[in-house]
Amino acid sequence: MGTNVVAISWAMSRKTAADREKEELTASILECFASIPDPRVDRMRHHSLADILALSLCAVICGADSFCAIETFGRARESWLRTFLGLRHGIPTHDTIGRALAALDPQALGEAFRQWVAAVARLTQGEVVAIDGKRLRRSFQESGSSAFVHMVSAWATNNGVVLGQVKTEEKSNEITAIPRLLKLLNIKGCLVTIDAMGCQKQIGADIQEAGADYLLAVKDNQPTLNAEVTAIFEHCRREPTAFGVDFHETRNTGHGRTEIRRCWTTDMVESLSQHGEWKGLQSLAMIEAERTVEGKTSTEYRYYISSCKSISAQLALHAARKHWEIENELHWVLDVVFREDDCRVRAGNAAENFAVMRHLSLNLLKSVKNTKLSIKLRRMSAAWDQEFLIRALTAYPNVG
Repeated sequence: MGTNVVAISWAMSRKTAADREKEELTASILECFASIPDPRVDRMRHHSLADILALSLCAVICGADSFCAIETFGRARESWLRTFLGLRHGIPTHDTIGRALAALDPQALGEAFRQWVAAVARLTQGEVVAIDGKRLRRSFQESGSSAFVHMVSAWATNNGVVLGQVKTEEKSNEITAIPRLLKLLNIKGCLVTIDAMGCQKQIGADIQEAGADYLLAVKDNQPTLNAEVTAIFEHCRREPTAFGVDFHETRNTGHGRTEIRRCWTTDMVESLSQHGEWKGLQSLAMIEAERTVEGKTSTEYRYYISSCKSISAQLALHAARKHWEIENELHWVLDVVFREDDCRVRAGNAAENFAVMRHLSLNLLKSVKNTKLSIKLRRMSAAWDQEFLIRALTAYPNVG
């Protein structure tokens, strides 16, 4: 693999200081792949695992969504790929690629992914890290089966990158997956946001132990907590000055609708009967979202608990809105641009490993500087323009 890393310099051709930095970054991606144990028996290793992974990454960036598409991309770009990959036996067939990704330990690939992200992305103090899950809808093993692959991901909202991901265990859910993901990430100093599924005492404790704060949505899955927080804000709204309530409001108008968001926060956590059971609990928040479309107004209330001491209403509202970026900038893009829900890759560990490849590809595409192209057009540009693909492979994720 050392030869592959050295060969990157030939592919880049120019030798400015900035280009040398880019070469080192591309090498770091390949080095992360090289550190992954190869699960195949020796007699079946005609193609380097690192070559297969690097080929797959380049192909997914350029629009591939199947093993056949990866092989087709490889044959079309073989001469260029040989400038930095070994490819001793040429381009692997789609069957070979499929078997390798099905056998590959997804934890090993996930760890390589996290090491690379940790090397190139720097989380800022107080950065909102949103955690949420997404089902791969065509990842079932048998027709009619409900055993889908369900991935839980962490999204750094300032950097705009996926920090890591884990799959939920079979016959389990996000409640057990989130603690495993938290143990894998370095989120010290960040503010972690999770929807109501993750509003669990152990998850709050895990976030605190990681050196981060939490903002957890409260709903009926925590009935006592939800009822008490709701009651507290009913009192606070009637007598805001008596309870030391902070308030913030935003108004947005456009596309034929007006949205007003009002947020109240208080540190009256001692009024909760379960106060001592939630590690680090310091503040409560309520958001009122009022939406008017064509003269019709609807109002929704959302409640949160936080470990931030005396969290301001402005910060709570900001963090709650930033949480939705994991839906809009990650899950929506994976569905619409990468067509993740249509992907039929499902054998062995292949669905989970392919999901990691999509996350890595998205990180790289989002990080291409000096372009206003959408992610869809960036994938197309990478497929059509070799220089753009090189820019994607050598792009630094946005550093906060």
